Amino acid sequence: MKVIITGKNIELTDAIKKRVEDKLSKLDKFFTNETTATATLKKEKIGDVAEINIPVRGTLLRVSECQDNLFASIDTAVDKLERQIRKYRTKIHDNKIHNIMKNMSSGDFSEEKVEEETAEIKIVKKKQMLLKPMDEEEACMQLDMIGHSFFIYENTNGKICVAYKRGDGGFGIIEPDVE
Repeated sequence: MKVIITGKNIELTDAIKKRVEDKLSKLDKFFTNETTATATLKKEKIGDVAEINIPVRGTLLRVSECQDNLFASIDTAVDKLERQIRKYRTKIHDNKIHNIMKNMSSGDFSEEKVEEETAEIKIVKKKQMLLKPMDEEEACMQLDMIGHSFFIYENTNGKICVAYKRGDGGFGIIEPDVE
């Protein structure tokens, strides 16, 4: 696995780079040599943050960990990522077994067919809402009032946006990049 390490408000020493590479090397067994992991290390007011992103088959495995010590943040982030990978692999494995058993009972068993099937997604609730144009501040106030982790709204330019609560207590805005 290839590792790209970047730093924000922090000097990347050889010891820090080595720690990230050593910790991520224990995840090599899950990935090919072409897989690229991106580690971003930051110093913020709330502590030292280690963010790791690994794209896998159209999915992004992402962890972010903040602690007083950068090395502790790195260690905990990699441990969380390993648990996330194991959970992801178990879901895929369990889904394949379920599909094989379902196809065997219907007499329509084909190895290629099982490999092509994707994970079943269960939607438990649907909501419709009327989008009213508002600015970012109003959207964040609405989000805070409803107590959810995100809020969909139409901005003053007519674009559909998402306001969300960040782990550091702030707010984020996702705006489409339409040309």
